[in-house]
Amino acid sequence: MKVVISYPPLNSEKGCPTLGQNRQFQYFNKPTFIYPVVPAQAATLLNEAGHEVIWNDCLAQGWNYQQFLDFIRKEKPDLIAFETKTPVIKQHWKIINEIKSLFPSAGTVPVRALNCITRGTVPEESNWTVPKTVLFGDHVSALPEESFQNSKVDFVLTGGDYDFLLLNLCNELKEPNLGNLEPGIWYRENGGIKNTGEFQLNHDLNSLPFIDRELTGWQSYAFKNGNYKRTPGTYIMSSRDCWYHACTFCSWPTLYPKFRARSVENVLDEIGELIDKYNVREIMDDSGCFSVGEWLRDFCKGAIKRGINKKIYLDCNMRFGALSDEDFSLMKKANFRLLLFGLESANQNTLDRINKNVTEDRIIQDCICAVKAGLFPHITIMFGYPWESYESALNTLKLGSWLLKKGYAYTMQATIVIPYPGSRLFKECKDNGWLKSIDWDDYDMKQPVMRSPITDEKLMGLVRKMYKVSFQPEFILRKISAMKDIDDLKYSLRAAKQVLGHVFDFKARKGCSAFEENQG
Repeated sequence: MKVVISYPPLNSEKGCPTLGQNRQFQYFNKPTFIYPVVPAQAATLLNEAGHEVIWNDCLAQGWNYQQFLDFIRKEKPDLIAFETKTPVIKQHWKIINEIKSLFPSAGTVPVRALNCITRGTVPEESNWTVPKTVLFGDHVSALPEESFQNSKVDFVLTGGDYDFLLLNLCNELKEPNLGNLEPGIWYRENGGIKNTGEFQLNHDLNSLPFIDRELTGWQSYAFKNGNYKRTPGTYIMSSRDCWYHACTFCSWPTLYPKFRARSVENVLDEIGELIDKYNVREIMDDSGCFSVGEWLRDFCKGAIKRGINKKIYLDCNMRFGALSDEDFSLMKKANFRLLLFGLESANQNTLDRINKNVTEDRIIQDCICAVKAGLFPHITIMFGYPWESYESALNTLKLGSWLLKKGYAYTMQATIVIPYPGSRLFKECKDNGWLKSIDWDDYDMKQPVMRSPITDEKLMGLVRKMYKVSFQPEFILRKISAMKDIDDLKYSLRAAKQVLGHVFDFKARKGCSAFEENQG
């Protein structure tokens, strides 16, 4: 089968969308490209199984929509697969319907399809076949039937092992009988919507081949990413996904309710290949939270033994309260650099309500311990919880600002809380009438979608104020004094451009007015 794994062009007026492996979707004014690990793994699996695979990331390649349509018309794939998320699902529905109109199932070529053909000649009618379309990701895992009701999609893959499921689906499509499909696949049959049962996370992650980075255009993602101090950089996933997986705002427990980690040796082997074959200089592990305990210690010792610590930087997601002083020190010896921590709020009531299982004191303690060990904490902060007053939100702004100014946090990301379908926070919002909109286009972090005691303008202002800390003299002087080499200078210049872009990302705008008016 000819299979296209695609990220088609989306609404460019909003900015550059972050789709691949990103738990908090956002449009960025300054393009940031996150290497989509699981879709890249799917492409590799399909290629090794003998399918013809085409990687088509129009976002990273800068294609416009007409280029995308011309490409699909020219290639005439048997199947097109999209990773989707809540804020872009409606755009993907529209794109799927447009693709279907390009390829009539029988008879004649429709006028709409002819109008899309800008060069060449119309193929023989016998060559026109309708591609099967597939959606996967967190949104459709939470609401699989919705996409069948709103588009002509053929299949929805639920759960986080959609690389394995896509391979299974493509193999089975060679035969007319769908009886051998794995659990977790939704499809149409006789005018109805059916599924093969609840998805199962029982696949062996150690059996996966290492990703074919050339097939998946890895260099398109290797430079425009704010996490990297050294480039080229790339992403891996040592596990799926977060061993804690209890934060109420996160929808990823919908994809990965069961945590699985690859073996230490398997991950180290992959890193070795990335160094030797691709000359990668920095690696971000995008597991929801990097494994801790004995796994972490064995990994660090293995990286040191193999000399990996002398060749690259390592970055990862981490939880406050998960590491000891000895762990921080060992990670530094293994040449970890950036540790991404979810701070989320400085108010204990909020930390308890979103089930972070941490205190403000432990947040500060871990930041200080990480810096003391020579590591660089990156903190993520969110504003807009329905139960927080403006004064409470200011506590978070003050703590984040203090950590940055004192050098206890190296960088940060501030966002608006968005309750994605599948998360416990979304259910809580529905139960309590907190949602201002159920139009998925509004869930793009350009505006709050939850009712709050704080006005939208003030909420967006809090996010902008958080980013503006980076331009205060105390912060700038500390950054300058900490620079050690040319990589530090280049990183700081890239980061400054990214931060300036984020200030514009959160410009105030009028939001969900139509829905609110309808609600009285």
